[in-house]
Amino acid sequence: MAGLVPVLEAQQRLLALGTRVESETVALSLAAGRWAAADVMALRSQPATDLSAMDGYAIRFADLPGPFTLIGESAAGHGFAGTVSTGETARIFTGAAMPAGADTVLVQEEATPDGAHVILSGEGPPARGRNVRAAGLDFTEGELLVGRGDRLTPARIAVAAIAGYGALEVNRRVRIAILTTGDELVPPGAPIGAGQVPEANGVMLASHLADLPIDIALPPILPDRLDQITAAIAAIDADIIVTIGGASVGDHDLIRPAIEAAGGSIDFWRIALRPGKPMLAGRIGGAVILGLPGNPVSAFVTAHLFLRPLIAALGGARDPFPQTITATLGAALPANDQRQDYLRAWWEDGRVIAASKQDSSMLKTLAESACLIIRPPFAPAAQQGDVVDILPLA
Repeated sequence: MAGLVPVLEAQQRLLALGTRVESETVALSLAAGRWAAADVMALRSQPATDLSAMDGYAIRFADLPGPFTLIGESAAGHGFAGTVSTGETARIFTGAAMPAGADTVLVQEEATPDGAHVILSGEGPPARGRNVRAAGLDFTEGELLVGRGDRLTPARIAVAAIAGYGALEVNRRVRIAILTTGDELVPPGAPIGAGQVPEANGVMLASHLADLPIDIALPPILPDRLDQITAAIAAIDADIIVTIGGASVGDHDLIRPAIEAAGGSIDFWRIALRPGKPMLAGRIGGAVILGLPGNPVSAFVTAHLFLRPLIAALGGARDPFPQTITATLGAALPANDQRQDYLRAWWEDGRVIAASKQDSSMLKTLAESACLIIRPPFAPAAQQGDVVDILPLA
């Protein structure tokens, strides 16, 4: 199949067509899922002072085994203002600041109050510094916490908050329009006439992208008319225009001529990929345009391999491509040809099993799949027990 673009080359060329979107500063509550547009450096140390890790009694290790004279109390947000001197202790609670002079916490299960005194009652004395969270244990002021291009996960937002931030510089949401074309298509749930089929690709892709920081538009289904498709493409204001269907070479495959008629250009077309060979990519105005195949599994796989990484790259991700992992085959696979295969598969007894039917129209098989088994071009036959690369889908 001369002229087919290898998958990796196609991914790199696609990302080269786009430009990272501009940054903005948003409150932490709005930053989830975005990519950091600047390094997040700690504005403070955490903890800022030594804290107790347990409920108990703050003591001087040198004074063990006691007894200790109880002189006060330290609670979270309400520290003890005095100093623990020789033979003294302060009642302390988890998260409370260690009083001056104390260096160890005797947990309450190992101590018995006796009037104004506390007596060691455990099996043995604790080690020096036991049950104390030292200042800067988590991180120190000026430390790098989140790097530019890192995705802002809940944990990264939390660490930014405790490091002193109320807002972060992030890349703005990527604007996407998804155009579906085809005379045979009707909206989901609409009455179905002879020769018609419900449109599933648009809602599938919108769902597939729902975890990403995007603003998405889903215009009505377009008929197979060059003038209407051309006008729709030309009118869109977005960072990425996605078309579904019509990207092949049939008489009703109008996406390529429509892009060109609207003033766009095609960078590459036809990938050494199964499913998804007819995919194309180019530019129109300031937008990247990505033409996905109409077969639903082909649309899903190409969206996973190309559209999601493109969104991540424009959104500022350091590493936009999906991460593969390895798995053990539960059944043999035949040798592969010149196209890179992505086989729908599921887990069975801790191993991956490829579906016996891989037709690109079969959505039920995709719905049942937990991963895609990657078969490189010209891969030899694989046997049960061999290790393969997979892309998890969950």
